[in-house]
Amino acid sequence: MSNMFKPVKAKTVDAYIRMLDSERKADIQFLHKLIQKILPKLNAHFAYNMLGYGSFKYKNYKKDVIDWPMVALASQKNYISCYVGSLEGKQYHAEKDKDKLGKVSVGKSCIRFKTVKDLNIGELTKILKKAAKSPMTNV
Repeated sequence: MSNMFKPVKAKTVDAYIRMLDSERKADIQFLHKLIQKILPKLNAHFAYNMLGYGSFKYKNYKKDVIDWPMVALASQKNYISCYVGSLEGKQYHAEKDKDKLGKVSVGKSCIRFKTVKDLNIGELTKILKKAAKSPMTNV
């Protein structure tokens, strides 16, 4: 799979968090703990240069079937991305509820924001709980 995420040297969850600058580290640590609290059955792991939680079978653009994180966190250059791989019907939960998420931009499964203060944590919690009940698959 071609990696669309910023390459990092980290190979583990802890190493990824340690490499972040202090402001971003605090936000990622907060979200990491929140996701683990809300979705304790989803194993936290490092995948595709981001933090992943749980996984599902996903057919990528090359038609390879891979294990893709059901929920993921990534520290991008200008924002934090939270990916939520779940659907309600044919609409992504993140996209469906984007107007309630705060000062964010949303594209399909991706919620982008500058800082945790911009994010409606209560609404994110609801989306994560929905995700656990209806994980996505495209295989």
